[in-house]
Amino acid sequence: MSQNKVAGPEIEQLIKLLAKLPGLGPRSARRAALHLIKKKDQLLVPLAEAMGVAVDRIGVCSTCGTVDTSDPCAICADPRRDQATLVVVEDVADLWALERAAAINARYHVLGGTLSPLDGIGPDDLNISGLVERCRAEAISEVILAINATVEGQTTAHYITDQLTGLDVSITRLAHGVPVGGELDYLDEGTLAQALKARTRF
Repeated sequence: MSQNKVAGPEIEQLIKLLAKLPGLGPRSARRAALHLIKKKDQLLVPLAEAMGVAVDRIGVCSTCGTVDTSDPCAICADPRRDQATLVVVEDVADLWALERAAAINARYHVLGGTLSPLDGIGPDDLNISGLVERCRAEAISEVILAINATVEGQTTAHYITDQLTGLDVSITRLAHGVPVGGELDYLDEGTLAQALKARTRF
């Protein structure tokens, strides 16, 4: 017996599209859709307008690969940024996380993922050649690899290091180990081992 439709096709389409967003399943998508519909003037209309503007104006920065409404993006165009340092990240979400932390005032390079032969993702599928070209063309003195500590992330980091061999660039990576506020009893063995290897003077 087929499931009965509880709303018109437009609302069902809204629910289907919302369900495709990360963290939203069918039930939470229905709740979100219902909330938007109930708050039509305060939420749904402004959201639709904002999404229309986003479709028209948001693009990918041809320099670093982030998303913005201008090309070059606001970060690349900012003269106050450290022009000699590039922070390499997997995804735009990682760039935003680092910017929220406000820990460094450098420029970025977004790879668009990590190398993953099992998933068919090779060097040509990522923005690695653009990184090498930037290091050759711009006065870059340090490349910080802010890549996740996964097998794919480490493979990507090693590949990038090989590609930058011969260029006058210092390559560093984020420290791995015990997080701030972390308790040793809750950490996995790999994290503890890495923390011991990367110990620093107190």
